[in-house]
This record gives sequence, C-alpha cells and structure tokens, in this order.
Amino acid sequence: MSVAALNRDTAFQARSLFRSLLRQSSQFSAFNFREYARRRTRDAFREHQNEKEDRKIQELFQEGLQNLRMMKRQTVISQFYQFDKLVVEGQETGKQTGGQGDIVRQKDTGWD
Repeated sequence: MSVAALNRDTAFQARSLFRSLLRQSSQFSAFNFREYARRRTRDAFREHQNEKEDRKIQELFQEGLQNLRMMKRQTVISQFYQFDKLVVEGQETGKQTGGQGDIVRQKDTGWD
C-alpha cells in the first residue's frame, strides 16, 4: 500500500471518527453535557490536525475510540435522568414582534 493511499485511509478514518463523536454527543439529554462533548471533540481534533507521526496517530485513534465507547455508555445513562429543557434549547413558542432592533417575545398561549 502506498503512502498516499495510507494517508487517504487515515484521513477517512479520522473524519469518520470525528462524525461519529459529534453524532454521539448530540444524543446527550442535558444541554451542558451535549455542548461540552461537541466542544471537546472539535478542540481535540483541531489540536492534533497536523500530527505526522504514525505511532502518535494510532494512539489518538485508540483514545478517540475509547471516548466514543464512553460517550455511548453515558448517553444511554443520561436518557434515564432527563430534566426540563433550558431556555436556550427551548422550542419556538410564539412570534417575535418589534421594530428597529427591539424584540418583544409573545406567546400564542396567553400572557405570562
């Protein structure tokens, strides 16, 4: 196998692992855990994006796979302990009105 093909396979595996980690991080029921997992995944991949040493790359892959297994366990556990959604992750519950930069939020269900 040539060096170029090996690099292509490694890049494909890295992208696949990255997507799997992001997909799994979106399964957390708690907003804070979800955002932390996304941020940690992106930061870790950015930190090591220019790594050239094959041994170090394999160690990073193993660490990433271990993190993926851990995340899968934790997302299943987090489904048992669901809390009310935070304001920042709520659904749209009305329409926005206002003029020139000022926004007033109105609910369709009545007054608060």
